[in-house]
Amino acid sequence: MANAAEAGTLLLGDFEVHRLGFGAMRITGDGVWGPPSDRAESIAVLRRAVELGVNFIDTAESYGPHVSEQLIAEALHPYPSGLVIATKGGFDRPGPGQWRMNGRPERLREELEGSLRRLRVDRIDLWQLHRIDPAVPEAEQFGAIRDFLSEGKIRHVGLSEVSVEQIDRARRQFPVVSVQNRYNLVDRESEAVVEYCDVHQIAFIPWYPLLVGKVADGTAPARALQDIALERRATPMQVAIAWLLARTPFMLPIPGTSTLKHLDENVAAAEVTLTADDLTRLG
Repeated sequence: MANAAEAGTLLLGDFEVHRLGFGAMRITGDGVWGPPSDRAESIAVLRRAVELGVNFIDTAESYGPHVSEQLIAEALHPYPSGLVIATKGGFDRPGPGQWRMNGRPERLREELEGSLRRLRVDRIDLWQLHRIDPAVPEAEQFGAIRDFLSEGKIRHVGLSEVSVEQIDRARRQFPVVSVQNRYNLVDRESEAVVEYCDVHQIAFIPWYPLLVGKVADGTAPARALQDIALERRATPMQVAIAWLLARTPFMLPIPGTSTLKHLDENVAAAEVTLTADDLTRLG
């Protein structure tokens, strides 16, 4: 049986986690809104993830909203030793598929307090600013985060969808242990951020790690992906995850799913080892 531990480990602040986590966005309803169509399977997926060695779960107040956090607590609380649950704040959700940045300090606090209640914890292991809201002074958003740290309500801080310059400015205010940007085999716009995280030993958490549908299109990396998958007797998605893991020891992919079948397939990516030639072909 495949186990996420085979992907290796990294330090997330003072937490050691396996380098293959689980993203809990897809356990909600369509448009990341409301409850899932099959609540029992979403609960089973969360429990199965932990059984397969996943000890890092990423969620957000905005997933549902609230639904993902509620399901995590229902499925896993009291949490097993060593399980790190990360959540995020910074988005309002007016409706299905709708995302509205809101970095006002009072709103960030409201989200944090709600996450603490729903996850049934006294402290969030890793709290991530979902976006730096350009409509709110950056200093106000960072000041709120410093308050959360000093109050002991969050242990570590991460950022999402940020530039190298924004990470630098944030690190002058508090330690940043993770960065979560979109990044995958065929979308490498965050390459400079990945390199920055590698140099500074910051965990890089790629969201949308598989870019659903795109890994099977006609681009050169996608064609190589298909060929290598056949050679390795793996799925293209497993090779795409293995490519991420090979990119840097500070990479922490969080492929998400709402089905047990796809969860097992994703975790099995930890067993896929790519050669130097494979990596050259993938670009």
